[in-house]
Amino acid sequence: MKLKGVYTALITPLNDDRSVDFGAMKDLIEFQIKEKITGLLPMGTTGESPTITSDEQIKIIEMVIKQVAGRVPVLAGSGSNNTEEAIKMTKLVKNCGASYSMQVAPYYNKPTQEGFYRHFMAIADAVDIPLMIYNIPGRSGKNIENNTMLRLAKHPNILSVKEASGDINQVMKLIADKPDSFDVLSGDDNLGLPIIALGGVGIVSVASNLIPGKMVELAEAALSGNIAKARELHYKLLPFFIAEFIDSNPIPIKYMMHLKKMTKEVYRLPLCELSDDLKVKVKATLEKMGML
Repeated sequence: MKLKGVYTALITPLNDDRSVDFGAMKDLIEFQIKEKITGLLPMGTTGESPTITSDEQIKIIEMVIKQVAGRVPVLAGSGSNNTEEAIKMTKLVKNCGASYSMQVAPYYNKPTQEGFYRHFMAIADAVDIPLMIYNIPGRSGKNIENNTMLRLAKHPNILSVKEASGDINQVMKLIADKPDSFDVLSGDDNLGLPIIALGGVGIVSVASNLIPGKMVELAEAALSGNIAKARELHYKLLPFFIAEFIDSNPIPIKYMMHLKKMTKEVYRLPLCELSDDLKVKVKATLEKMGML
């Protein structure tokens, strides 16, 4: 399955007791589909996956797939820094009916480039499902270098990368050298336009939790070659992109959605609420943009 467009890295709404708020999650899914989102990605970092148990993770993915009912693709996060655990979880999400699996770069244990290669190849060999690699050195501690990504792109199950290295030179060179069968998507909202302009095919977005329609409009303009319109939209949304990463993701985006009464301001430790001064800044940004 080829990817193109905007895929929302879904938050996980929580109740006051920090249990998963499945009702709010269903409402969020319907909002996304109404706003014509391309696809949904539950259980990424934005979904607080590090503090969601394996059982909860599968329940959430099952619920998302059931609620979506085939209307858009579901890209399920099922990666781990433990290769055997990643294989186990990826088999489970395939059985749930996920369209795709996203595999995060192994975090904390900081593998070598050969270790990255063997990790992702082991998953791709073990489970017959399209895979998106997630390169996020700011969280994982190591960058997946282009030579490694190009080796991985030869596998028939490894079809795309969510690139969040923040290194536009690396992304540009990867797009130049990659095979046609392999797609590059931006993992950073603020780099969505430049990456698409350079040959990327979409955005895996945090912002689209709250503004899916605007992100789809931006991506569609860029993908159709209307760079002037895309650039205008990009700069209109840039204050939002800055505000959503004013602190650790997904804290700011969940606070924004709390202000819009779409979810509660509840996180699982070690994540916690924004400081009061940052709340003032985020709220002021939304007010200035006419979102409150």
